[in-house]
Amino acid sequence: MNLRQIEILRAIIRHNTTVAAARVLGLSQPAISNAIRTMEDQVGFALFQRVNNRIYPTPEATIIVDDAEAIFDLHERLEGRIQDLRDSRAGQLRLVATPPIGYGMLATAIQRTQSLRPKIRTYFDVRRYEGVVNSVESHKAELGFALGFSGKPGLASEVLYRGEMVCVMPPGHPLSERRQIRPWDLRDYHFIALESGTKLGEATRAAFDQEDEGFTFSAEVRYANTACTLAEANAGVAIVDPLTASSGRFKLVSRPFAPAIPVAAYAIWSENRSLSRLGRFFLERVREVVTDLPKEP
Repeated sequence: MNLRQIEILRAIIRHNTTVAAARVLGLSQPAISNAIRTMEDQVGFALFQRVNNRIYPTPEATIIVDDAEAIFDLHERLEGRIQDLRDSRAGQLRLVATPPIGYGMLATAIQRTQSLRPKIRTYFDVRRYEGVVNSVESHKAELGFALGFSGKPGLASEVLYRGEMVCVMPPGHPLSERRQIRPWDLRDYHFIALESGTKLGEATRAAFDQEDEGFTFSAEVRYANTACTLAEANAGVAIVDPLTASSGRFKLVSRPFAPAIPVAAYAIWSENRSLSRLGRFFLERVREVVTDLPKEP
């Protein structure tokens, strides 16, 4: 017996008559009667007893249907899962981001997504730029987010945000009275530099070179979050990306830095794998978060 035949058998038992079963299944009454004869020929025993033009299931038919209930329960759950996937209510999100994006706008986008789609599971990691690119290339993550993506064969990208680096300092710091900070303004203060060899660290050094200003620092850190933590502890001032500066996690004052150091945040995904419905849904939440970001000072 195939699943369709078991479904017909189940409907007849549930609704007591072949007419009612035919109506529920969208079949004709003769089709139901023919199905009964075919099933009985296949199993080799009677599935119904005929009494006064009515049919009653035999104990064997009842056993078959009872045992088949697990199959129908599984089918219903599968149908529900398919519906959830179609509506992006269920599934898995695998994301990776560099710290400036991961600890800020991406965390907010994950919260919004989970509130709208509570059944989903999110796998999220924060890594350096190279780790983000490698995770997307190897399909360990469906979506990657990084500052300053320079393009790579096999990867598609979208610019989510553009801004410029800012100088951050504790409230009340003498430099907070300035409307703009330039390299020579930092000569008399402890300066927290982003690590040499990183994209933002090298961009900052290039800005100092452009102004013929020597690049000296009292501390060097890998991540902008670390720089902001030190600045908040009054260990110096720092030049960081605007996403970290405006994340709301630090009690700092930020001022525009010149010469301008452009910063762009990118979403990255594999060109040979189209984004899932859930991936597209999440990317739309990220775009909403970017729209809500505070404007630069």
